[in-house]
Amino acid sequence: MSLSSSSMCGGDAAGMKSVVWFRRDLRVEDNPALAAAARTAGEVVPAYVWSPEEDGPYFPGRVSRWWLSQSLKHLEASLHRLGAGKLVTRRSPDAVVALLQLVRDTGATHLFFNHLYDPISLVRDHRLKEMLTAEGIIVQSFNADLLYDPWEVNDDEGNPFNMFMPFWNRCLSMPYDPPAPLLPPKKINSGDLSMCPSDDLIFEDESERGSNALLARAWSPGWQNADKALTAFLNGPLFDYSVNRKKADSANTSLLSPYLHFGELSVRKVFHLVRMKQLVWSNEGNHEAEESCTLFLRSIGLREYSRYLCFNHPCSHEKPLLAHLRFFPWIVNECTFKFWRQGRTGYPLVDAGMRELWATGWLHDRIRVVVSSFFVKVLQLPWRWGMKYFWDTLLDADLESDALGWQYISGSLPDSRELDHIDNPQFEGYKFDPHGEYVRRWLPELARLPTEWIHHPWDAPASVLQAAGIELGSNYPLPIVELDAAKARLQEALSEMWQHEAASRAAMDTGMEEGLGDSSDVPLIEFPQDLQMEVHWEPARVTANVPTTAQRRQDQMVPTMTASLNRVETEMSADLGNSEDSRAEVPSRMHFEQRTEREEMIRSTGNAVRTNGVHHHNNFQQPQHRMRNIFTTSVSEASSSWSGREGGVVPVWLPPAASGHSETYAADEPDVSSRSYLDRHPQSHLMMNWSQLSQSLTTGRDVENSVQPNFIG
Repeated sequence: MSLSSSSMCGGDAAGMKSVVWFRRDLRVEDNPALAAAARTAGEVVPAYVWSPEEDGPYFPGRVSRWWLSQSLKHLEASLHRLGAGKLVTRRSPDAVVALLQLVRDTGATHLFFNHLYDPISLVRDHRLKEMLTAEGIIVQSFNADLLYDPWEVNDDEGNPFNMFMPFWNRCLSMPYDPPAPLLPPKKINSGDLSMCPSDDLIFEDESERGSNALLARAWSPGWQNADKALTAFLNGPLFDYSVNRKKADSANTSLLSPYLHFGELSVRKVFHLVRMKQLVWSNEGNHEAEESCTLFLRSIGLREYSRYLCFNHPCSHEKPLLAHLRFFPWIVNECTFKFWRQGRTGYPLVDAGMRELWATGWLHDRIRVVVSSFFVKVLQLPWRWGMKYFWDTLLDADLESDALGWQYISGSLPDSRELDHIDNPQFEGYKFDPHGEYVRRWLPELARLPTEWIHHPWDAPASVLQAAGIELGSNYPLPIVELDAAKARLQEALSEMWQHEAASRAAMDTGMEEGLGDSSDVPLIEFPQDLQMEVHWEPARVTANVPTTAQRRQDQMVPTMTASLNRVETEMSADLGNSEDSRAEVPSRMHFEQRTEREEMIRSTGNAVRTNGVHHHNNFQQPQHRMRNIFTTSVSEASSSWSGREGGVVPVWLPPAASGHSETYAADEPDVSSRSYLDRHPQSHLMMNWSQLSQSLTTGRDVENSVQPNFIG
């Protein structure tokens, strides 16, 4: 289909014509860009451009793409009821080029869109404004995603906040309230779009349709369904939110985060309605319900803060924001990473969470904290790996919120959890799943185990295990690592980190090194090959529908447990033979002699001791720190020939070029893509320097129960 003639889209129609560019604002209610276009009294062309290549490694996962496809259908139906002929859709590797062509085709004089605050969008939006303005097109953008734009909230000196609670307190004490939500336009006149072609947007392939069909049983995307979900929460779980929000075995959270991510629900509407409830309950003297509102509004504040942090520190999804964390020696072990994501760590609450995530694309916010904390502190895997896996599998995958959550868990923020504090999954299990119902639901192999042992089956008497039909190491794995050993290993890693940080500071003081807080030259730890799933996209063309095909990997499914220990050890050898417990190196310019743990052992003992499928120092083999062996776990998938259920892996596009965090940021007016951005925020590409932070500010424990990966569960 050709788009060469402007008359094809009614470009010769009399009067003004505007294009409204939808992205993560898929609603007609409280949509400032749509409202502004409707007020122009001309024709309005609603448009959506699918350009996933621009997202780099953060190509939307399967469940996210399913939600997006359903939401767009819902949006188009709503626009049609308002008088718009249709939602014009385009498929392109470059959204700016596609929009420029659409403006030319329609003869539009205006383009309206709403702000986004991630680095890729900031650069894209500025480029769009430059190109369209050069052609005489009026471009206007609005805040539809936040209570306040990031540049509106600063401390008394006019600087951005580096701590959540001071930021949120300032938001709550602003001299003006967030704008009230806008009503939908009464009517949208889009003119004759019958000759304005749309590209068919393909969000799933045949192998994914079966799994996606199950999602519709639990979720109803679309802005009107989002409004129903909000009403149900306000009239139900919100009242007891402060008491029930930590219960993993029941649905007591809002379940609004997917709607908020895709912009089907206005955060301003949520804020105002919850504040009204809070006022009513306060006047009634219901302090528990009032506290529920306070806690839920704090989760809204954390979502605000994630965008705020990403705007002021565009590298936050890639680099730790505290300078010393760049020296932390992460353990780069893809085999351990595989056990975690398949729910085979031997810790029931962690495993149940990972099984639920894979099966449903959803996790209770408390379980997100448990599995991510275990990932970072017990397994000491690079936090970006965990964040990337969450991005690929969560329905509400949100780059800004997930980056904030994982940075918090890994101790990379000034008000983070202490990195040296390891939560015991056994104790967390009895806190969040006291009756074991959550574990039994997702780990049927433990269903007959009494509650007394459900969160630590390795301590159960043999007679109890036998009666429950459990053979540890056969149909359920032994712990991948004992917590005492993990604590010792973590303390060693922290000691190594501080030694390197001190040496770096000394080198800087003597003039041998500059810019301790500069993260631009610190190499990223590559994502595992399992996450670099090759997707062979046919180059997107504006003139044709583009089918997508993917070379899929099937290694993420949980394999069938087996009692054959000999077979297990044989099948594991393929992965473990080439897998080392290797610490990530600190920057080479530090001139430190970097050695992996395997190299350390070989030098000190002449041979490697292998436990848990991982190589470790001999000092971890002391009786009190001996790791449990996980060879007894069935890992038939570890063999390269293993194949699982079709549709099991989310394809991820990974570009050869550097990611967008190194781009420059620029634009006009007080806008999200302002050219003076770097002038106003020269520190935006740097990591925070711990020594420059006030020690009197809020500590991590003050927000421990609030910050987690993707906050509005």
